[in-house]
Amino acid sequence: MLVVNEEQIMRTYGMTEAIKDVKDVLIAKETEKIANPHRTVIEFPQHEASALYMPSADLVGEVSAVKVVTIFPKNPQKSKPTTQGVVLLSDAQNGEHIAMLNASYLTRLRTGALSGIATDYLARKDAKVVTVIGTGAMAFEQVLAVLAVRKIDRILLVNRTTSKAEMFGEKLKSFGVEVPYEVFEDVSVAVGQADIICCATRSNEPVFKGEDLKKGTHINGVGSYLPHMLEVDITTITRASKIVVDDLEGVKDEAGELMHAEKIGKWSFDDVHGELGKLVNGQIIGRENEEEITFFKSVGAAYFDLAVAKGVYNKAKKQQIGTEIDV
Repeated sequence: MLVVNEEQIMRTYGMTEAIKDVKDVLIAKETEKIANPHRTVIEFPQHEASALYMPSADLVGEVSAVKVVTIFPKNPQKSKPTTQGVVLLSDAQNGEHIAMLNASYLTRLRTGALSGIATDYLARKDAKVVTVIGTGAMAFEQVLAVLAVRKIDRILLVNRTTSKAEMFGEKLKSFGVEVPYEVFEDVSVAVGQADIICCATRSNEPVFKGEDLKKGTHINGVGSYLPHMLEVDITTITRASKIVVDDLEGVKDEAGELMHAEKIGKWSFDDVHGELGKLVNGQIIGRENEEEITFFKSVGAAYFDLAVAKGVYNKAKKQQIGTEIDV
């Protein structure tokens, strides 16, 4: 079995490749070539934490994957990462376990790739300003994904702790991002200037007011993934002319803001424009005019992890990266 750590994966595989591989798996899922059983979530309330167990399989390529990811928000206080994960990749012809991959970066990368794809179909072509609300680890790849599909002139950063937003901006610069960033304390001002908004928080209440959105804005919401989390408000949901989701079954069980909107009778899952795969396949249409507000909601699904894990494994084998071990 090949074992590939995070540093090796980051040197081998990036956003452009992830966007391509995730697009491919979205198409495969629409043509029923992917098995994706519902994931299992175990919560640890005493730590405000959770563990996710996510299986999937490529029925044509004959490979399966199981991702185990833990999210412990208090870990930075212990000098440990918030999100930790592994992906076990198996040969579906003979059952051999062929690879174990660190999944922390891959989770961020595939989530970013999803937002990048959604942004490409739903954001205005002339979008220039991206506002990032929540500058934790997940947000970094969100920015990289937007930069991969749009020519951005300004990056506006909002975080409860402004010093962390500054650190995030400097991290972008050190990574080679030349687009200037600004840190905002007033989220309303940052939202009002945005063409694209990326939300990557674990908030239990909305992080901005929908009334502050200007016409033509596109929103990516990737932070809230449990029923009690409410990253965007009812106004945003009702103002959005198109709501596209990554995986409808998962969103119905885990997207707190949409579940809440339906529960109080302000919105219905029948109003979902469609899944991202249908957008990529051309079964539904993307942005139709310059004024409509669009919202992409992502809670994740195992087949997205399968897509990037396969991509990493194939490159690692070709480039002889990683360590072979007996199991």
